[in-house]
Amino acid sequence: MAREMWGTKLGFILAAVGSAIGLGNIWRFPYMTYSNGGGAFLIPYFTALILVGITVMMLELVLGHSTKGSAPLALKRLKAKGSEWIGWLGVMAGFVILTYYMIIIGWGAVYLLKILLGGFPTDFEGFFFNDILELSAGPGVLGGFSVSVLIAVVAVWLINFIIVNSGVKEGLEKTMKVFMPILFVLILALVIRGVTLVGGMEGIEWYLTPDFSKLTDVQIWIDACGQVFFSLSLGFGIMIAYSSYLPKKSDITRNAFIISLMDSGFSFLAGFAVFGTLGYMAVSKGVPFEEVVAQSIGLAFIVFPQALSLMPVGGEILAAVFFFCLIIAGISSSASLLESVTSSVMDKFNVSRRKAVVAVTICGLLCGLIYTTKGGLYWLDIVDYFFSKYMLLIVGILEVLVAIWICKGDKLVTYIDSRSELKIGKLWKYVVGIIAPLILLVILAQYTLTFLSEGYGGYEWIYLYLGLGVVALSFIVSFALPFLPWPKKVESWDEFVEKEQNDDESDMNGKQGKITKSDSGVDA
Repeated sequence: MAREMWGTKLGFILAAVGSAIGLGNIWRFPYMTYSNGGGAFLIPYFTALILVGITVMMLELVLGHSTKGSAPLALKRLKAKGSEWIGWLGVMAGFVILTYYMIIIGWGAVYLLKILLGGFPTDFEGFFFNDILELSAGPGVLGGFSVSVLIAVVAVWLINFIIVNSGVKEGLEKTMKVFMPILFVLILALVIRGVTLVGGMEGIEWYLTPDFSKLTDVQIWIDACGQVFFSLSLGFGIMIAYSSYLPKKSDITRNAFIISLMDSGFSFLAGFAVFGTLGYMAVSKGVPFEEVVAQSIGLAFIVFPQALSLMPVGGEILAAVFFFCLIIAGISSSASLLESVTSSVMDKFNVSRRKAVVAVTICGLLCGLIYTTKGGLYWLDIVDYFFSKYMLLIVGILEVLVAIWICKGDKLVTYIDSRSELKIGKLWKYVVGIIAPLILLVILAQYTLTFLSEGYGGYEWIYLYLGLGVVALSFIVSFALPFLPWPKKVESWDEFVEKEQNDDESDMNGKQGKITKSDSGVDA
């Protein structure tokens, strides 16, 4: 069957940006900027964006575009011995992350509904942990399902199913053409309100005031590189799948820059909304700014809603806007994760899109049920730690080494330059092939040393071992899937690209023949 294509260049850009812009852009980037030297953090951040983010983004786009396949098929075409499993490892990482990413979107949906129906609570921390999550005493106490969360998660899975089942052009593209403009308008509304509040500019000052002394701390550089890699959806197989749906004549370099810069710009913009509002909260409560700042889930589900509740008018409306932003950003990313897995299943088993998305949806929902229990937050935290900090880095390192050094480094450079206005030359090969994996290896080593010496989150080792078990299972599945046969012979990268070029030349000659014949008729 012919491979689906994006209807427009804008549709691809919005879908790719929608994948990159997720929940972390709204709560993780602002906090990391604040806690890592304010404005000074932007120096290592944009350095990492160029050396790691854009270069690896370009690699994933060229892998998908040149092979017209999902991550496993792309790595298979490269013909590196046994490289297909690396593609599956990225897909497995995306699948596992998808199973708990849906839960966070579900939390946002339940929170939004409860605020709309009952207004703001008096105790935000108790409201989130007790009323919504019904949190148990620890990971060893599942305590049954949190019914409201379970219902919301099923609804979120259903929405994602509808989007991905509708196809690339009719589902993903049309949805993101609606979602992305709405998301930017809503976040801009929060920014305008945040910076115009009393104390808002003080919060922005805390957000951006540079502490250049932190630039000598290795940790700020590690945090910046990690944020860039995770935020751009690299290592999931998403960008490989998305670029495989691009028309033949697509500017790979320009697309990589646009996607990366739009994602970074949105993160930076979201910080103005968050810290402008928190500045107002500090002034309203008469406490130092440091006392109102929290990170991660606490910032999104406890502190920020509490800040909005302090407003004399319009707080509930802004809270609805904020959680609607979280839901839209979450669905735009979760749909891309679902598409990455679905496209891989379609390629490997030659099944229809509907059969593939049904299978992945049912399997993902069942695997994610543990996170909807009353002990689910603990398991989400544990599994997320191993997959967001380790698995994606491993996939990125392996992907770069195989594509650049074992297979087609020079040919990929030629391929990119032949389709891009901005010529990257061999400089890109050395940046993405040497600097990027070295940076990722340093980050991976630092995370590993910290884990071995301190563990994580105060959890007992038995639970951390179970989290590592999920990682091990992902490796086992990734190693096993390449042993299953492909429905038809997979052409090598050289064979496939040459065939594509010959098809282009045939089409061109056919068009020229028609023009010549027409012209000769007129002349006669």
